[in-house]
Amino acid sequence: MTSDLKPLNWQRKENIGYTVARRSDGGMNLTFTDLSEETVRDWREFSFEHLMDSDRLTRNLYDLREVANIPSNVIKLAIEVNSDPSTRNLRVAVLVATEEVKNAILDVSAGSVASGAVIKVFTSLVDAENWLQRSVEQII
Repeated sequence: MTSDLKPLNWQRKENIGYTVARRSDGGMNLTFTDLSEETVRDWREFSFEHLMDSDRLTRNLYDLREVANIPSNVIKLAIEVNSDPSTRNLRVAVLVATEEVKNAILDVSAGSVASGAVIKVFTSLVDAENWLQRSVEQII
């Protein structure tokens, strides 16, 4: 099955606080250790590049448990990226360490009109993975 997965086209860079790994379902696991300006800029470029050839349902997991504080400008940028019409085939589980961080994300994103990805925030890896594996009909 691994040979059927599309190439990741991601290379680790110094001073960038995230890593990317291909999921067995074809999506990506992105694990963040910081949200510095350089990290966020690199992630944004990588994300838009990857969205260009998205042609089927993709399930991505953003693991932010190592990040204690997620600034509102980063949340807004993530909403912008994941609201792009090219994200229509994207399901994103955002994994955070605490309910407080989860609530902060939900507060900043409240009222955002998303036309792209289906996004949900979790504090449990098991819950995030279970949600990602659900069929489209179960999500709607």
